[in-house]
Amino acid sequence: MEPDSIFVKGAREHNLKGITLDIPKKKLVVFTGVSGSGKSSLAFDTLYAEGQRRYVESLSAYARQFLGQMEKPHYDVIRGLSPTISIEQKAASNNPRSTVGTITEIHDYLRVLFAAVGKQHCTICGRRVGKQSAQQIAEELSKLPEGTRLTLLAPLIEQRKGEHKDVISDARKRGFARARVDGVIRDLDEEIELDKKRKHDIAVVVDRLVVKKDDGSRRLIDSVETALKEGKGVLQAITLLPRGGETQSIYSEHLSCPVDGISFPELAPHSFSFNNPLGMCHECNGLGTRPEMDPDLIVPDPSRSIRGGAVEPWNHALEKQGGWTF
Repeated sequence: MEPDSIFVKGAREHNLKGITLDIPKKKLVVFTGVSGSGKSSLAFDTLYAEGQRRYVESLSAYARQFLGQMEKPHYDVIRGLSPTISIEQKAASNNPRSTVGTITEIHDYLRVLFAAVGKQHCTICGRRVGKQSAQQIAEELSKLPEGTRLTLLAPLIEQRKGEHKDVISDARKRGFARARVDGVIRDLDEEIELDKKRKHDIAVVVDRLVVKKDDGSRRLIDSVETALKEGKGVLQAITLLPRGGETQSIYSEHLSCPVDGISFPELAPHSFSFNNPLGMCHECNGLGTRPEMDPDLIVPDPSRSIRGGAVEPWNHALEKQGGWTF
């Protein structure tokens, strides 16, 4: 288990007098004091130097020859120290897009890492977003307990108002015998009347089967492919377990949330770049802040007229010009 603090005992680097302290991790910590009190000796010459030294020692001998070796600082014990980075003490850049990540060039590596191993989640319901092939879906369904009754459905209508007679009629013409209408399995041969003012869910039943370990999976794969085709890439699976209980699962071959219907782009390094139009926030354009006007500062005294100087920014121009010019 990762410790929640960095423990330092007997630090004696430069002008440090054998100090002992606990530094909380994952928090903003500030060392403050008069000049010569040992702030830099603790932060840079002890913590940074030791973290960098330990990291370099963990690398192979071949990699270490390209990196500068740092001497071990003077201390008794340091525990809970992670690999460290430091930024040179100099005038900060005025570029609003300059961050700790860009200065240290860690941001470029993090973008590649996030794009390679990142897992996407729906921004509305929080479900894991992923795409699966028909083969992968069939393999997952075949792992259900033997004897599980499985119903595969292809969603046609989801939370849409209307009578949907054309959808039901078209499904009947394409050879489907049953459909799940608002959670109830209905025979398509019977007359199905729906309230056009209410939202409805309609999914045709593609296949009903029982999971058997010794059976081939060709039928299951064919049914999954048919359901995905009819459902435009989305499949619903209702499982009735041998010991009772019914569950419903939704599968998709698109990178989208099958519940909320939101599509997501493939992860790429530029998805995590605030300098790229595809990765930046469209509200602040990647700057992290958005300039806004304060009406109270523009018009501090609403009781005054415009000619009387109600608009504060105009008053400076009026003073220079000596009055209004028409």
